[in-house]
Amino acid sequence: MEIEVIAAKRELQGTGASRRLRHTGKVPGIVYGGETAPVQITLDHNTLYHALRKEAFHASVLTLNIDGAKESVLLRDSQWHPYKQQVLHIDFQRVVKGQMIHVKVPLHFVNAETCPGVKTGGGKPHHIMTEIDIQCLPRDLPAYLEVDMGKMDVDTAIHVNDITLPKGVELNAHIVAENPTVASVNTPKVAAVEEPAAAPAAAAEEPKGAEEPKDKE
Repeated sequence: MEIEVIAAKRELQGTGASRRLRHTGKVPGIVYGGETAPVQITLDHNTLYHALRKEAFHASVLTLNIDGAKESVLLRDSQWHPYKQQVLHIDFQRVVKGQMIHVKVPLHFVNAETCPGVKTGGGKPHHIMTEIDIQCLPRDLPAYLEVDMGKMDVDTAIHVNDITLPKGVELNAHIVAENPTVASVNTPKVAAVEEPAAAPAAAAEEPKGAEEPKDKE
């Protein structure tokens, strides 16, 4: 599925110009890489905001349409307002045909609830990682990698090197070396049952002392 991003060249630059763009519902951005000089661009905020909420937008080769001229790019960075749902800036990197790309793709976990460790062992599944760094040619970029938890038992784990990779896709070398845990099924912790506090012993009644003799007049 082709995802097209509509943009326009941005002539005015600087903090003040970017602020004015945002006030008009636009987002400043840049596209760089390849053998072409970087180009400053502007995009519609609402369209970009909704696109960024889709998983595929972050792990796909996108078609960037700048004033009618199209090129293939990857999303590289997006900057957001600290507390508003507002995109402040967007970065794209050009994709060069025949050159390897490095990108993070999401992980999709399947069969977690039906694996022996959960279904019969009473374990609890945990997703440790949600995305992973890969490298491949643009044409081989997968939308996601699938992690099958169907055979997992209690207190077992799946590591990065256990994931089945599509043809043409490799994990980045540092990920292979570290081989971190991707998912696990753990025995649920049993909360300790606190013994009810013993009722305080009834205070011993003090014996009534003899009445003091009255002074004789």
